[in-house]
Amino acid sequence: MTTALRDRAAIVGIGQTEFSKHSGRSELQLACEAVKAALDDAGLSPADVDGLTTFTMDSNDEIEVARAVGIGDLTFFSRVPYGGGAAIGVLQQAVMAVATGVAETVVVYRAFNERSGRRYSAGISEGIVTADLIHWSWYLPFGLLTPASWVAMFAQRYMHETGCTSRDLAQVAVSTRKHAINNPAAFFHGVPLTIDEHQASRWIAEPLRLFDCCQESDGGCAQVVTTLERARDLERRGAVIRGIGQAAAADQENMTSFYRPDITFLPEMDLVAKQVYEMSGLGPDDVDAAILYDAFTPIVLWQLESFGFCGRGEGKDFIRDGALELGGRLPCNTHGGQLSEAYIHGMNGVNEGVRLIRGTSVNQPAKHDHVLVTAGVGVPTSGMILGKLD
Repeated sequence: MTTALRDRAAIVGIGQTEFSKHSGRSELQLACEAVKAALDDAGLSPADVDGLTTFTMDSNDEIEVARAVGIGDLTFFSRVPYGGGAAIGVLQQAVMAVATGVAETVVVYRAFNERSGRRYSAGISEGIVTADLIHWSWYLPFGLLTPASWVAMFAQRYMHETGCTSRDLAQVAVSTRKHAINNPAAFFHGVPLTIDEHQASRWIAEPLRLFDCCQESDGGCAQVVTTLERARDLERRGAVIRGIGQAAAADQENMTSFYRPDITFLPEMDLVAKQVYEMSGLGPDDVDAAILYDAFTPIVLWQLESFGFCGRGEGKDFIRDGALELGGRLPCNTHGGQLSEAYIHGMNGVNEGVRLIRGTSVNQPAKHDHVLVTAGVGVPTSGMILGKLD
């Protein structure tokens, strides 16, 4: 595995809007607010930016964001397709641009009115027309229309094979909520959740209950990526990207890879883990905390297994006794995650990863030399390891 991108770029600025259920403003304004906040955090001006990256799903054209924020000439702009897995894929694009000299300072952004506008929980029931309909046509007649129903299919098989129970999934939801309680930016700030409350919540798509599913949120997030040389000249501490990767594995579909021989794990996340560890030269024992993409509780278990924190099928055992909580073996989703802070397609998790490296999280682990951040449960799937700037 190439190490060409190891330690070649750093995230030097992070920004976000408030997270709400009704922003009351356009997605373009949300994007611009987040970008401006990230630049202010980095101590840079719009004139310093020469690159932009975002999701293909983002409604905000790069040139419109640039013009509204006051960014001048662009030498690089790109987009990564699909949903939440793009959160680190877009950062990989920024790192490659910086490492090759195509751009020096790239801003990554994502903004949407997901709750008050188009609701992603609707899945394909709103009539999306893409090539994915070819494989989705096999599932539509049986009611598999939404991300929750797609993940429920994998989760049901995983639980059958491993003995994982709904109460085990509740451990994930409760751990993230404990962190959100302390986070003023979280939708569930100050609102606790118990195992019994999780178990009493309604089914969304069995075996997923209400609190197994992420929120729908309005908001925006952005990051500023630049060279290590420039990062060292800035006042705000940067987070170095030690290793980064994205992947689509063999026989991949968009969140519905049901025809593989085994659907109890994510081969694409295994591939991301292999890339990230080989590029960074690090392993599971080197990771002090993690931001694991938690659109649904079971995918946290699969990722723990993919990244070698426990063996295949042992995720339920790993998370017991507070392993994912502050003070546990692997403090995870210290901002509250997408389950309890907000769902901004994983971009708010990237911001929290940087805060952990800086030592500024509201739930800060004592040791925070290396932080794993992941994104995605279908295509693309991505991840990175952040470290401290020397």
